[in-house]
Order: sequence, then structure tokens, then C-alpha cells
Amino acid sequence: MKKIVCLFTILLLAAGICCVAQAEDSLQNIRKSGVLRAGVKDLTPSFALADIKTGEISGYDVDFVRAIARRLGVRLEITPFSGEENERIDALTEGRVDIVAATMTKTKEREKLIDFSHTYFVTAQKFLVHKGTVQRLSDLKNKKIGTVDQTTSVTNLRKSLPSASIVLFTGYVPAFLALQNREIFAVSTDEAILAGILTKAEKGVFEIPKVSISREPYGLGVRKGHTSFLRYVNQTLLEMERSGEAQRIFDKWFGPESEAPLERTFRITAK
Repeated sequence: MKKIVCLFTILLLAAGICCVAQAEDSLQNIRKSGVLRAGVKDLTPSFALADIKTGEISGYDVDFVRAIARRLGVRLEITPFSGEENERIDALTEGRVDIVAATMTKTKEREKLIDFSHTYFVTAQKFLVHKGTVQRLSDLKNKKIGTVDQTTSVTNLRKSLPSASIVLFTGYVPAFLALQNREIFAVSTDEAILAGILTKAEKGVFEIPKVSISREPYGLGVRKGHTSFLRYVNQTLLEMERSGEAQRIFDKWFGPESEAPLERTFRITAK
């Protein structure tokens, strides 16, 4: 009986050691392969958008994963996503990417599936509408409001505007086209994303009213239990804040001289 108990204990310890080794593998494999594989949403203005002519993807999210790759001394490999939540999380949990930088709000539901870094961006969910049509939240009651499927925006809209008719799209570009054609009354998502869309719209026709329904903290996603890599990412983010690099990236995409100016109301901290 003692032998059986002893054997069982050894097996449990071996399994524990194996799990720790697997948790360590993400950082080790990145260094060994010389490549950091990052997933981004390539149709999200100011965060990650593919250039029509060159196909090169650039934006706030891209600059952050590029900084992590540079600190690791490895090459950055970008994988574009359409924006659906399942696609982002599946690519990570299935090992097709090492990190996800895709305007992903940190939620308890998502934290059951993946681990998040320190918050590297904070925004609020707002609305993009035809100019002069919305002054208060009640103006959006019983209206058709477009957003992207499988996002926190859908949940927030259902809580804040239960009378609204929510129209789901695969991306924000088709949602904005529907707004342009007056097929919907508004597009709702994070203000930073809407500000990026507004830069591509006809001047003076659309606006983002001062009406918000949530606070959205973004985190970089890594595979569950890969603590060494998560620790490395968090250390890099804190160093970027201390050195001013995080502020410079923000100013590049959202500062006063950018196409989508926003106020930086946050700092990257360990809290």
C-alpha cells in the first residue's frame, strides 16, 4: 500500500514539474526560434491597420509588440485577425501566436481562458453618429446600433440600452459603411477605435458625442500559465512607461498632433 501511495506521489510531482516546464516554454521557445508571433486586428485604425499599397500593418498595438520583440532580440511576426473574440483567444490557446495585442478588454470571462498583462491602454465605450443627432444616452433608445460580434461592446450595449436594436458586424469598417448609408443610427465601441475610424470619414459629417457607457482597460494576452513570459511582458511594459517610450507611442497615434487626438488618462502600472 505504501509503495502505491509513494508511486502516486511521484507521479503527481512529475506532473507538476511537467506543468511548470510547459509554463516556462513560451519564453524559451521564442528565444530559441528567434521569432515573437503576435496577433493583431488589422482593420482597426490607429491600433493596427494594413496599408492598402504595401500591406504593412502599423499602429499602437503593433508598436507595443515590436518593442517587446526588440527587447527580446527576436524578429516580430504579425498574424492579422478579423476581430472576432474566438479567433483571438483560439489563436493564442492553440499556440498559433505567442501574444495577442488586439484592443482586448480585460474581463473575468476571458481571464478564465488566457492571462493578461498589465493594462497598457484605457478607453471608454462611446458612439459614432451623424453630427448633431445625439446629446444624451436617451437619444439612442430604440435605435439601431451597430457593433462587432463577440466583443464586450455587445454586452455593454445590452445592459445600457436594452431597448436598442443591436446590429452585429464582422468588423468596424462594414459597421461604419452601414452608418454612412443610414442603415443604422450609430456605431458603438471603444472611443479610441471610433476616433481612428473618424479620421477616415468625411470631415464634419460624423462625431463622437460625450456619452459613454463603460470603462475599457486593454491587456496583452498570453497563454494561460506561461508565467515567465507574462512576467517578461509586464517588466517590459513598466520599463516602457518609466523610459517614456509608452508615452511616445501614445502621442504618435493619439497625441495632439495625431489624426485621432485623445487625452491619456492612464499610466502603465503593476496594479
